[in-house]
Amino acid sequence: MSKRFDDKVVIITGAGSGLGRASAVQIAKEGAKLTLVDLNTGSLEETRQFVLEAAPEAEVLLVTADVSDEEAVKNYVNETVKKYSKIDGFYNNAGIEGKQNPTADYGSNEFHKVVRINLDGVFYGLKYVLEVMKNQGYGAIVNTASVGGIRGVGNQSGYAASKHGVVGLTRNSGIEYGQYGISIKAIAPGAIMTPMVEASLKQMGGDHWEEAGKEFVSVNPMKRFGKPEEVAHLVAFLLSDEAGFINAAVIPIDGGQSYKY
Repeated sequence: MSKRFDDKVVIITGAGSGLGRASAVQIAKEGAKLTLVDLNTGSLEETRQFVLEAAPEAEVLLVTADVSDEEAVKNYVNETVKKYSKIDGFYNNAGIEGKQNPTADYGSNEFHKVVRINLDGVFYGLKYVLEVMKNQGYGAIVNTASVGGIRGVGNQSGYAASKHGVVGLTRNSGIEYGQYGISIKAIAPGAIMTPMVEASLKQMGGDHWEEAGKEFVSVNPMKRFGKPEEVAHLVAFLLSDEAGFINAAVIPIDGGQSYKY
């Protein structure tokens, strides 16, 4: 029985943990050949183990890269084309939250660091992957934005600015490249229980971070955190041929919270 990603090549950035890792496992189970990219080589090796447990036949290329370094981005794209000779899907996901502070107290260096990774990194990924996909005449891209990219959250100037930027890049690029058979969309996850969200709760609640977590999701219509696997299913769908006509769209996955007055 054929799978949605049989003979398809997918690049995933931020693949060392969280949404990137969960998506790698899901898409590998559906037949994809993968390029996994992360700053942390050890985390990438761990992800490869998870992938091979779920899909023993999977082909996996690991590339250690800092997505805020344009040459490193160019390299992970080149390495993928060298190994697989095409790119069908790209999950442009790597990102950080940064330290929490009101805007007047938000460090300028911190701001630039978060924007460099979350926005420049997504831009570089688009720049070099779109070149390949345009030549092929097809492709699907999913960028990771955030509910912090469609509304204000507070204490997160760098994160909010960068994720709003990701939404803008998604809409703009989707409109430019739809004519070449390429669809570009973004997901806007809310509170998904990843290592990044756990670190954020520890910033807010210290040793009592689990209590802070319960309070945090008490206002969510579904009263819980999302699971990385739930996001992975959405990413897989959006990268598949089934979602080819979804373009320049931003899809929240947040239990309904961003629509609540």
